[in-house]
Amino acid sequence: MRVSSVAPSFAFRTCLARTLCAGHRRIWKKVGRIIVAQRRHAKKNCRDTFIKNTVFIKSILSLTLATIAGGALADGRIEGQVKAAEYGVALQGVKIRIAELNREAVSQRDGRYVFLDVDAGNYTLETSYIGADPVRRSIVVTDNQTTKTNFQLVGVSGIVENVIVIGQAAGMNKALNKQRSAENIITAVSADAIGQFPDTNVSEALQRLPGLSVERDQGEGRYVRVRGMGPDFNAVTINGVGVPGPDADRRAVALDVIPSDLLENLIVTKSLTPDMDANSLGGSIEVQSLSAFDRDGAFWQMTAEGSFDDNTEQTSPKFAATASNQFSIGGDENNLGVAFGVSSFKREFGSDNVETGGAWDFEEGVKLEELEQRDYRISRERSGLTLNLDFKPTTNTDLYWRNLYSEYTDSEIRLANVIEFEDAVAEGEIGSAEVQRELKDRTETQEILSTSFGGQTRFERWTVDYRLAHSESNEDEPQNIAGAVFKIDDDVIADEVFDLAFQGARKIRITAPAEYYQSASYKLDEVELGSTNTNDDSDAVNLDFTRDLQLGSNAAQIKFGVKRTEREKDNDVNVWVSEDFNGDTALTSFAKGVVDYQLGEFGSGISTRAVRAAIADQELDEVESSIGDFAITEDTSAAYLMGRIDIDSWRILTGVRYEDTSFTAQGYSWDDAVEGSTATHFENSDDYFLPAVHIRYSLNDKTQIRAAWTNSVVRPGFAQLSPGRLIEEDDGDIEAEFGNPDLKSLESSNLDVGIEYYPGVASVISAFAFHKSIDNFVYQTDLGGTTGYEVFDHAVTFVNGDSAEITGIELAASKQFSSLPAPWYGLLVGGNATFVDSSADIGGYDDGEFIARDIPMPSQSDTSANLMLGYESDKISMRLSANYKSSYLLEVLEPMESTYDAYVDDQMQLDFSLRYFLTDTIKVHFEALNLTDEVYYTYVNNARYNAQYETYGATYKLGISFMSF
Repeated sequence: MRVSSVAPSFAFRTCLARTLCAGHRRIWKKVGRIIVAQRRHAKKNCRDTFIKNTVFIKSILSLTLATIAGGALADGRIEGQVKAAEYGVALQGVKIRIAELNREAVSQRDGRYVFLDVDAGNYTLETSYIGADPVRRSIVVTDNQTTKTNFQLVGVSGIVENVIVIGQAAGMNKALNKQRSAENIITAVSADAIGQFPDTNVSEALQRLPGLSVERDQGEGRYVRVRGMGPDFNAVTINGVGVPGPDADRRAVALDVIPSDLLENLIVTKSLTPDMDANSLGGSIEVQSLSAFDRDGAFWQMTAEGSFDDNTEQTSPKFAATASNQFSIGGDENNLGVAFGVSSFKREFGSDNVETGGAWDFEEGVKLEELEQRDYRISRERSGLTLNLDFKPTTNTDLYWRNLYSEYTDSEIRLANVIEFEDAVAEGEIGSAEVQRELKDRTETQEILSTSFGGQTRFERWTVDYRLAHSESNEDEPQNIAGAVFKIDDDVIADEVFDLAFQGARKIRITAPAEYYQSASYKLDEVELGSTNTNDDSDAVNLDFTRDLQLGSNAAQIKFGVKRTEREKDNDVNVWVSEDFNGDTALTSFAKGVVDYQLGEFGSGISTRAVRAAIADQELDEVESSIGDFAITEDTSAAYLMGRIDIDSWRILTGVRYEDTSFTAQGYSWDDAVEGSTATHFENSDDYFLPAVHIRYSLNDKTQIRAAWTNSVVRPGFAQLSPGRLIEEDDGDIEAEFGNPDLKSLESSNLDVGIEYYPGVASVISAFAFHKSIDNFVYQTDLGGTTGYEVFDHAVTFVNGDSAEITGIELAASKQFSSLPAPWYGLLVGGNATFVDSSADIGGYDDGEFIARDIPMPSQSDTSANLMLGYESDKISMRLSANYKSSYLLEVLEPMESTYDAYVDDQMQLDFSLRYFLTDTIKVHFEALNLTDEVYYTYVNNARYNAQYETYGATYKLGISFMSF
């Protein structure tokens, strides 16, 4: 049943309820097993791992006991909450400092802060928040007592009254304060107090940050790259819980499936601390959903929107609603928070495409071998729900239950004219070509669920954090038409070829006879149906202990913890082939109108319904239905120890994380020699010690220098680790294609150094340099004829390379001109640029000789940049933004030949947004995306020679929001 285009259907809501319940049942069923789980190792690995674990855990316990025993106990405590005076909104990222002790706390999402273990005496508290005037307050701390001190901050004098809570500058202030107060290197995007995100798509919002760019699918930002590392090398968490990817062959998580209407913050961590999972080489992206304590009291907002696609002239609806409130339970005031959000968006759009796939012959001049014309008609439905409960049963304990569910349905109809020249032809040259008309029709549904229960308890000098979490992602493609092939009808065209020519090498156009476009020239030859189901489940439990210390005049902290994660991913593929049809097989019986193709003439469309009705019988393709099936498990045990100390203006954090992962893979191998499949099974394990050092030095309250040395590790993609094997024989040639479950994980040692200057409201100037040294880079090559593969003419698989290097510089600046007279004080300007250079070692075999070469890291642009010009006042908010990324390596088609490396051409997209408040509670908004109709273009050899050319057109959005605030 399809999801409603305006609001989630009953089926969708029921699915969420069942999934949440099933997820929690699964958590409680597994929690005991997770805690006592034994790693599946060979005896030697088990013994070595046991020794390493024992030594490390004993070290933690010894240090814990020493810490508990050491020092006299002081019972004084300071706590409070920081809010904006305007609207009473809780402020996160406020620095609160005890001047006499040089101790610093940072306010959390609910604005609360706490100092434990403070000696009795008189002290001065100082606040610091970008966009607000500082506050100083004298307090008295008494033994065995809690001193409560709340702050209400007001905006910097002379600027718009509510700038620290509403508008572009408010969102920027919120993000910059998180960045400034963080112990490590982060960047962030935040919603303002009324839930306004700068972009409606999560990926689009992230691409505005320095060092980040997006990979697009059909013109929409889907996957995020961080510092030149592709999406598979970056981690995604939702409310602190790792999210598995729904795609069968990769680890990447598509962020466009998560509606930004349900979110509060996006935080990108570029230097990992030991208490974080080490599974990212570029960065870790944290998605934080709504919380009732983000705002004071009741809040609700409803948004209705329509978007218009310029390419297809289709209009699409969207609806979103969020609400939150705080309640009093057990006599305490406002100690229960409930936040709820729902979003539904159905978009109808399309694209036009002409591509060669790199099928050029450069040996004698430049000649083309193959070509496709493609037309896409796409419908994408995104629905999401979030439900978050926060409960504070005592002043020392916070509990939460956080849930986010998203459903993404992508229905795609692809028409193609597939041309294969008998002999490669030069531009303008006429050549004979075989032509096929093809139809693909698939509906893909992806679901992501993240649910977690946890909390924090504080007592004396200790803070204990605990969490039990379940996350899952699924992808289902039921009974899709993977390919309906219409070939030239030999009763109409006797020699079954057309004489064709092409013009242009970038935006290629075809010169063809009239028969090429006529449906009567083709007949149905074969239909392939496919069904795929992928499930990826992850369960985790973690326990963290933090103790605040006072070492002489220096504030310090020690933190340690353990975590267990169990992940299971399985994939089931079924393929059927039909060559037996009902009725007339001429394309005229399936033709459906004339395709509106923007890149030339195309011919008629093809009716999906008619193709399905024509299928009389189908046969299971045993090869394709077995080699794609797999079940993979990854179980990780982790422990860490870290410490932090403040010495004058220095903050130093250092520690080590230990991770041990056991891996199993089950699949199938198909061998033509035995005409059957056999089960395969692999297992291995690896473990790592990952040290880290983070240094922050404050020159003054506005300027700080950062440096970090970290280590991280990422396992290869699931397609690369797949246990499936295919061995085929053709005229005596034996060819094989298979995954490699024995691949080593990619290891990266990372260096960062930079400076940040925060001159005022929504303003920052920063510069960072970074370097990554990566071992075990993975690439695809042909091992045919080499040792161990002598019987194979071709043996295509994945192997580990020696190393890869990435070096880059990030520059960023933004400013609100609050010192200018009205109305110019609302002017905002921002920009950032990242410059990266990289290299990776790959190679292949030629007559048994290994030939090596260097390539840039795939998905890494040498230059990416953003520029933003904005303006806002009490009533209006405008933004014009440009995003640029230079060309990058998409795919290595020939390991030994750089001529056929496929690159994505540079892109620059221009967007505009406008928001206007009709009243304090009613807002209208307008957005124009891809104003210049930027195309997606890939090439081989050099930018002249097409691999793919695709155009989308602009998109326009108009909406209205109602809110209570």
